[in-house]
Amino acid sequence: MNRKSSYLNIEFLSACTEAKLYPEDFGNEVAICGRSNSGKSSIINALANSKKLAKTSNTPGRTQSINFFSINSDVDYKLVDLPGYGYAKASKKMQKDWGRQITNYMNSRESLRGIILIMDIRHPFQKADQDFLAWCRQYHLPVQLLLNKADKLSRNQGLNVLSASKKELINLKLLNEPLLFSAKTHDGVEQLTKNILSWVESA
Repeated sequence: MNRKSSYLNIEFLSACTEAKLYPEDFGNEVAICGRSNSGKSSIINALANSKKLAKTSNTPGRTQSINFFSINSDVDYKLVDLPGYGYAKASKKMQKDWGRQITNYMNSRESLRGIILIMDIRHPFQKADQDFLAWCRQYHLPVQLLLNKADKLSRNQGLNVLSASKKELINLKLLNEPLLFSAKTHDGVEQLTKNILSWVESA
């Protein structure tokens, strides 16, 4: 894969606050989720080699809708940006609303093929992450774990976290190996692009 094809052509489709607004449930889609400070919007921008496709903010928990994007100009292939979870300063009502949104989406979409779960490499496998992984296992959804912000650690430190994460996922019996990732340097973008395409292009 050359440098140009390391990226995806990602185009915004719609922002949905309730299920009746979702795009039609056909084709294949991959959802991206993580704690509210994990860098989800920055990762979407990195995948598209863009700085402004997904809005980023210094305030965690900004994404409150479920945002649908097409992949490579094909509405059969979608990337779905789910609200971030685990923002401690959010009101209990807001946390409950976000949880209900995510649950309703994941329960209802026949076209969902897998989940990209983002964790800050410096603080992986917090309780909210563990709960989300257990939920994915219960519903037999394959998970691609991204250890984001790898640029914040030395290479050896990153590899140590990667090794520990592999052992954690073996215990959880989830499929894909975790991936070191940096939305800032785009390390890991090429492999994540391949993995996303393998899911959405599956029969």
